[in-house]
Amino acid sequence: MSPRYISITKSSINSETRHKNAIMLTIFLALVTLFCSSNAQLSSTFYSSTCPNVSSIVRNVVQQALQSDSRIGASLTRLHFHDCFVNGCDGSVLLDQGGNITLSEKNATPNNNSARGFNVVDNIKSSVENSCPGVVSCADILALAAEASVSLGGGPSWNALLGRRDGLVANQSGANNSIPNPTESLANVTAKFAAVGLNINDLVALSGAHTFGRGQCRFFNQRLYNFSGTGSPDPTLNSTYLATLQQNCPQNGSGTNLNNLDPSSPDAFDNNYFKNLLNNRGLLQTDQELFSTNGSATISLVNNFANNQTAFFQAFAQSMINMGNISPLTGSQGEIRSDCKKVNGS
Repeated sequence: MSPRYISITKSSINSETRHKNAIMLTIFLALVTLFCSSNAQLSSTFYSSTCPNVSSIVRNVVQQALQSDSRIGASLTRLHFHDCFVNGCDGSVLLDQGGNITLSEKNATPNNNSARGFNVVDNIKSSVENSCPGVVSCADILALAAEASVSLGGGPSWNALLGRRDGLVANQSGANNSIPNPTESLANVTAKFAAVGLNINDLVALSGAHTFGRGQCRFFNQRLYNFSGTGSPDPTLNSTYLATLQQNCPQNGSGTNLNNLDPSSPDAFDNNYFKNLLNNRGLLQTDQELFSTNGSATISLVNNFANNQTAFFQAFAQSMINMGNISPLTGSQGEIRSDCKKVNGS
């Protein structure tokens, strides 16, 4: 073999080696970027240096609010749920109509004259701003308020993942279409959960939040008098429970009377919600269908949670974390609102 041929071959090999190395370096850098970006997402220690007392500040305000309003814990938990299902967990549910917000989510059908606790969120924001101005997002306040509400109600505690930033827009049509309706079929509700990356286990566990709070007659009146256009009550309703509900929700009433979502322990976070379903005492259609839909995978979960409160608490805490991970704004996205009701500068 001639020296010239050897030289050319070595040169070709070196060139090929450099090309392969370049490709490997590109892949490595891409993986590093992906790893870093995923780890730059939500974290339970996000405010450890910038606002280390944020959790206790939120908890104290919620605890104070509970002294005059036993429903507020359930209402704050519901706000977090209604926020995350629309545009992700970005605090958009808190925005008032006005300025650049032409259609507020507060006026959407699932929220109008129903969603509440906004004043408590404002009180939390004021307290947090006094301690850590311009640091904590309203979206994170909702996540922390939900955790505090459940824990103070006797339910589980969890390390809420933080680091969300606040959105700049509201999505009223999204609220109307994405938030499950209390008269929807289980199949439709399951599809809405799946659309945001939540599964059947999340659906059943998060439905357990109806172990505290209240529901207006208008959200289930059709079950009492004209279920599915039959002119008769929902046959899955316990007859004694039906009579009680009909007394509080007359057929031609205003529809605004309040009813305990869990008649056995309305202000406590426990697993009685699931025990009620076993006895056909679920208030909303979407509640009872978790147990009464033949062949549904939800039935075994309801049975498990009814018989094992620890299993329910563990599943609920994990599902709240899962829900809180729905499309958060992080890094330089969005903003940190100084007032949860409006976008900065508006």
